[in-house]
Amino acid sequence: MTVLPSPAVRSGFASLLVVLGLMALPAVALAQDDGAPPPVEDSTAVATTTADKYANSIAGEFTPAKGYDIIKTSRGSLNISVYGLFRYLNQLPGEQNYTDHLGRVRAVRARNDLNWHRSMVWFSGFFYNPRFRYTMTVWALGSTQQTLVFGQLYYSVSKALTFGAGMAPNLTNRSMQGSWPFWAATDRQMSEEFMRGGFSSGFFALGEPISRLKYTVSLNTNLSQLGVTASNDSRDLAYSGSLSWLPTTGEFGPRGGLADFEEHRTVATRFGGSVSHAREDRAAPLGSPPNETQLRISDGLYLFEDGALANGVTVQKADYDEFAFDAALKYKGFGLQSEFYNRRLSNFLATGPLPDAAITDRGYMLELSHMIVPKKLNLYVAGGKVFDQFDRNPSELAGGLSYFPFGTRSWRLNLHVITIDKSPTASNFGYYTAGQSGTTVSLATDILL
Repeated sequence: MTVLPSPAVRSGFASLLVVLGLMALPAVALAQDDGAPPPVEDSTAVATTTADKYANSIAGEFTPAKGYDIIKTSRGSLNISVYGLFRYLNQLPGEQNYTDHLGRVRAVRARNDLNWHRSMVWFSGFFYNPRFRYTMTVWALGSTQQTLVFGQLYYSVSKALTFGAGMAPNLTNRSMQGSWPFWAATDRQMSEEFMRGGFSSGFFALGEPISRLKYTVSLNTNLSQLGVTASNDSRDLAYSGSLSWLPTTGEFGPRGGLADFEEHRTVATRFGGSVSHAREDRAAPLGSPPNETQLRISDGLYLFEDGALANGVTVQKADYDEFAFDAALKYKGFGLQSEFYNRRLSNFLATGPLPDAAITDRGYMLELSHMIVPKKLNLYVAGGKVFDQFDRNPSELAGGLSYFPFGTRSWRLNLHVITIDKSPTASNFGYYTAGQSGTTVSLATDILL
């Protein structure tokens, strides 16, 4: 286990003081809302019990919050909802190197920055028939200066079947199945970030054919469309599906999120499984960096970068196959979440011989949380490990506090501290950088309206 370096201790302690100081501030006087004029009735509005009956989407990233109703008529509706995240991130130590699985020394690109990190705006509603829904999403990441606009159309036939088309997740693990942003912290843990697929245009279907048993299936253009345009994508598609069973209460809180914010009085349980397959292409000419950057091997290298598996050899195509199983429960403010992963990369097409015909990585994540002050303060610990083919065995131990000033999930202050050994993953979206062994401290606030 990596020992916290003294700079990390100081950073974490200082961040904790900030959170505790914010907690000590007097609550905002909500009574001022009592003096506001009553809302104006819209005589053209359709009954919300009909229009809001149908789930908006298949994943949290594309599911608006309650938002603000702009218009509701018999011909359609429009709702606007927003999400925003501001984050301080410090990856320690700031200067370090690591050795990859082929014995090459590489620099760790540790960050220390403040960013308005993520913005999302959803435009959603129905069109002529409440069963025919749409969601248009504006997604922007300040950390990478990326902005995208995408959407979904879907039609609800019955409780057992909703189908649609648009941007959709590859259903590779629990965090890709709708729980965002109701996680312990504001981003994924190490193991799930390393193993998962991404988002891509496709067709999908979902439903609850048997009470408390839900399914989703998706056919996507690739494992991740980010950075991969139609002009450099291959003809291969990605396939994924998931099942979830909620045997005791039939629900697991809003979005199936983690932590028992709702203080269940009866034990709520969830068991799930997902399976996925994709034939991935580096989506770039030889001699240039790969556009496919979703897949990494356990020393943090992109699978498709030159020399990743052998010096002077570039992988051009590979099969991705993953299976994941998750189990969770909530009861009286306590939450337990676990997930186990098995990922196999195989069937390589490369410019030269490779030492391995296939690469198999297994891993897990565990998380325990408790609402130590109901509706206000959540304390959690989390951990994970990857058992990889190169015997690096990356691991992490994390913990943090989330404070909800208004007693609702819609606004959160979060302190998150991670000790990491040999990070296998890296992303400007999340907490990790390739090869890091040390500590990451994050202080963030996010809203969902």
